[in-house]
Amino acid sequence: MFQSKKMKWSNYSSQEWTLLSIILAFFFLLGMLSFKQYSKNKALKADDILKDVKKEFLKEGTLDGSWIELTKVPWKKFAHKTDVYYGGISRYEDYKLVQYEFIADAYSGSIIDIYRV
Repeated sequence: MFQSKKMKWSNYSSQEWTLLSIILAFFFLLGMLSFKQYSKNKALKADDILKDVKKEFLKEGTLDGSWIELTKVPWKKFAHKTDVYYGGISRYEDYKLVQYEFIADAYSGSIIDIYRV
C-alpha cells in the first residue's frame, strides 16, 4: 500500500551540503558563546570556596575551625563591584588561637582580602 521513499545522501546537491554546513557551524558557535556567557555570570558555591581557602591554610599548619556565609553580599571598592562571600579560619599559632577573616569573590573564587582578627 504505502511505499516509503528513502532519501539517499547522494541526492543532495553540493549547495545544500554547503548551506547545511554553514547552519551547523553557526549554531555551534552560538551555543559556545551562550554557554560562555552563562558560566561567566554563575556564582561559585560558598562551600567550594571555603574548601580552597582551607587547602591553602593547611599548607602552613593544622586548622581549628572554619566558616563561610552562604549568602552572597554586594561589595564595592573604588570602581570594582561584585558579589562576595565572607568567611573565617581559626588555628593555633604559638599555642594561641588566631582567627582570620576573608572576603572572596563569588564568581571567580579569588580572595579579595584576608586579615587577622
